[in-house]
Order: sequence, then C-alpha cells, then structure tokens
Amino acid sequence: MTLRFDIPQDKTLVHTMTIPIRWGDMDALGHVNNTLYFRFMEIIRLDWLRQLDPTGGAAAGSGPVIVNAFCNFHIELNFPGEVLARLYTAGVGRTSFDTYTLLSRTDDPDTVYASGGSRVVWVDYRQRKSVPLPDALREIVAANAGQAAA
Repeated sequence: MTLRFDIPQDKTLVHTMTIPIRWGDMDALGHVNNTLYFRFMEIIRLDWLRQLDPTGGAAAGSGPVIVNAFCNFHIELNFPGEVLARLYTAGVGRTSFDTYTLLSRTDDPDTVYASGGSRVVWVDYRQRKSVPLPDALREIVAANAGQAAA
C-alpha cells in the first residue's frame, strides 16, 4: 500500500523559482535528504509571500503559520543541479489557504521529482490564534485560486 496525497487539479500557479542543489544537501545514500524537500517548499512559499508583503505581516503582528505539510517523493534529486520549484494556491478560506509545490530539475522541467503541499493559517503572533487573512492577501490568493473573496 502506498500512501500518497493528491495534488488538486484546480489550482493556480503563482510563483516559480530556481533553487540550487548543494553538495551538503545529500545524505549518506548520495541523494538529496528528504528533509530538504520540505525546505525547498518553504523557500518558494516564503519568497512568494515576501514579494506580496516584504514585511511578512510583521507590522501588523500577524503572519503565516504552517499547520500541516506533506511531500510525495517521486524520483530522487541528486547533486549537481538546480531545482525548479512551482508554487500553486487553492482553497482560500477566512483564515487560511492551501499551497502546493511541484519540484522538478531545471534540466528536466517536465518530470515531477516531488510534489507537496501545506495549509497556511494567518495567526496573530501575540495572541497565538488564527485571525482573518489580511484583505489584500485574501484578494490575491482568492483571485489566484479562481475564487471570489467573501
């Protein structure tokens, strides 16, 4: 039995970036360590959010928190090379939205080496509880996800 989380068909590409694979990213078996796939997904997600709001919501004392994350490992990544990361959004709610990431190699962009996702919840850091997404972010994510901002 294989446990695999599905990436939805109904999602919108919002950001693409290239991330170098470093020699130190490999484990004893000679491929990129599994923990680094989550790091690649974090890097692209934060890069996209920082482009939307360079302060990351810090001025308002709120910002993103990941409440769950998953990764499907399809083909191992190896050094040398570069990861082509593609970030998608879907499922915007009042306080959260979903992100999905497809990881390929720049020299093999049509092959998905890993796919993953996360639920992003907007949190008031001081109160340590979820709060509504900032209106501007909610509109952007809703538009990208093909949903109307409610």
